Amino acid sequence: MDDCIFCEIIRGDSPSWKIYENEHVYAFLDINPVSRYHTLVIPKVHCTNIFDIGEKEIKEVASAIRQICGDFREKLGIDNVQIVSSNGADAQQDVFHSHFHIVPRISGDGQNIRWKIHPEWRNEFDGLLGALV
Repeated sequence: MDDCIFCEIIRGDSPSWKIYENEHVYAFLDINPVSRYHTLVIPKVHCTNIFDIGEKEIKEVASAIRQICGDFREKLGIDNVQIVSSNGADAQQDVFHSHFHIVPRISGDGQNIRWKIHPEWRNEFDGLLGALV
């Protein structure tokens, strides 16, 4: 896709700081990092989000995430990471090329993902499951 910044990065038309690459996946440091080694992992084929990424591509991305996290642990001693992917504008996706963040974490880093929980919704679980059948 011509106007996709991640596609530009894959083509070499925009700069990046490559962490990992194979024929299916490209991973690079996030230009707006929230921690050291904050990495984006993307399929090389343009997919908007989780809803249109192919089965082969998602498997390749997952495998790359695991490899990168293993490298971070082995080479850098990073034992705590968050894997985050936002899918859709209302889910705070801001680049519409499927991507996954690997965010290394350390105690006291000032980062905090806190969701508002709704335990009162538990009484709806049976109905929620029924809608999936």
